[in-house]
Amino acid sequence: MWNMENSNENENENVNKNENVNNNENINNNENASNNENIYEKEILKDEKQLKNKRISELAKEVFKLAHDGILINMRFLDVALSRLRLEERMGIGVFAYDGNTLYYDPALLLERYRKEPHFALRLYLHTLLHCIFYHGYKTDKLNREYWDLATDIAVESTILSMDLSICSMPKDGLVQSRLDILEKQAGGLGAEKIYRHFKIEEPSAKAKLEWKKLCHLDEHIYWDRKEELELTQNEWRKISERIRADLKSFSKDKNTSEGIEENLKEALKEKYDYSDFLKQFMVMGETMQVSDDEFDYIYYTYGLSHYKNMPLIEPLEYKEANKIKDFVIAIDTSASCRGALVRAFLNKTYNIMQERENFFNKINVHIIQCDNEVKSDTKISCREDFDNFLTSGKLSGFGSTDFRPVFEYVEKLRKDGELESLKGLIYFTDGYGIYPENMPDYDTAFVFLNDDADAPAVPPWAIRVVLETEQLES
Repeated sequence: MWNMENSNENENENVNKNENVNNNENINNNENASNNENIYEKEILKDEKQLKNKRISELAKEVFKLAHDGILINMRFLDVALSRLRLEERMGIGVFAYDGNTLYYDPALLLERYRKEPHFALRLYLHTLLHCIFYHGYKTDKLNREYWDLATDIAVESTILSMDLSICSMPKDGLVQSRLDILEKQAGGLGAEKIYRHFKIEEPSAKAKLEWKKLCHLDEHIYWDRKEELELTQNEWRKISERIRADLKSFSKDKNTSEGIEENLKEALKEKYDYSDFLKQFMVMGETMQVSDDEFDYIYYTYGLSHYKNMPLIEPLEYKEANKIKDFVIAIDTSASCRGALVRAFLNKTYNIMQERENFFNKINVHIIQCDNEVKSDTKISCREDFDNFLTSGKLSGFGSTDFRPVFEYVEKLRKDGELESLKGLIYFTDGYGIYPENMPDYDTAFVFLNDDADAPAVPPWAIRVVLETEQLES
């Protein structure tokens, strides 16, 4: 009896074990099936996302292709520039960014903006292209980057609006134009450099900066400092810009629609002066206490020393002719149009270049003459201490109308009195609005203008016209 009960119990245990094993197998099978379903679903979602991204990418490229063709059809003079500006997709960056050669774009963002504003893609493409041909990204050194970024965006949008193209019009254009009309009167033009200088003098409020950015900012300029990595150099873009300026005359039917791009091209292509090199034109011949390597033969000299002990066959020449500045005149236009801070910056820049060891005599003779419609003062500078005293203690006097003739008459008097024996040059810092001498002097004369003013009268044919940028004085 006991054996039978024991046997039944063993059978029941075996049955339970089998049931547990089957249950565990079922659970594992269910879990595996569930995991397989999850993996399958993830793969499907992944494939769907990839397909979606691929479709977004294709649509974005198609949108840019339409924008490219629209620019080419309506502005054929931009064909070469269009071929050199690269487009590079960067999924998920959330912005449009330009580095000087390449426009990086987020395809999803492009399609979103395109859906809201059908002309946005072409406007963005043209906006970035104009940055290229005006090579705004190459001029960031020693500048206030916030003001320069803002000024370049405003200049580009102004240029686009001046073209009056319906294919890239946007709802905000009316408001932008009204703001530009006011800014043009304040800054004296809508080129990037003029706007930048205006912002430096009349700093915009935080509210104004935010509004300008909202109206004119399309692409980020975060890569503008990578000039050394760019495929195209500034000189290569310059050649493209020069061709565009030449082609404008052929392709532009309406002069008014091309004025904006012509103004910015003129600003971009104008020659930049190296003020240090310019001063070399005013060097005069003079003696310095140095060995003249051109006239001294070291072979004979060392031969005498070796054979006759301390007796060289030839003594070295102590003097040599060298290009040095000795007598020099700096004339300052102190009429009401020339501001004191800029005058002092110009004087400091000029003197710092002149006193460099290779360019200056140990004994110097510089006259700083202040004049509006008559000579107001003459300060003689013979050393650095004299100049420092002039900058700290000297006063600018005048602020009347402008007449250049009194300075030239006064210089002639100094020469007759023997004060300027080796005068080679005179530099006149002015805005150019004054009465010039009729007769040509027998020494070089340069009229130095701060920033390019297209309305300023031409200098006489015997004079040199030099244009300095504000940034050159600040550096």
